[in-house]
Amino acid sequence: MNTKLTLNIDQNIIEEAKSYAKNNSVSLSKLIENYLLSITAKDSKKTKISPLVESLTGVISLEDTDYKKEYADYLSKKYS
Repeated sequence: MNTKLTLNIDQNIIEEAKSYAKNNSVSLSKLIENYLLSITAKDSKKTKISPLVESLTGVISLEDTDYKKEYADYLSKKYS
């Protein structure tokens, strides 16, 4: 359910916000609604993982390896 809200905001900020909303093809009301939703969301502190990243989880198997030694050996061979 939508409810009307009256706000007192500096005129310059309103003009900038209107311009931003127009450039992003969104209404000023929707822009403010999305902002308020983002700062009040209960799960805002929890980062959501995209399906692509989740599908890549576990693809690479990491073994106990001394990466610094391997990199040093690589550089030694490269510049010898």
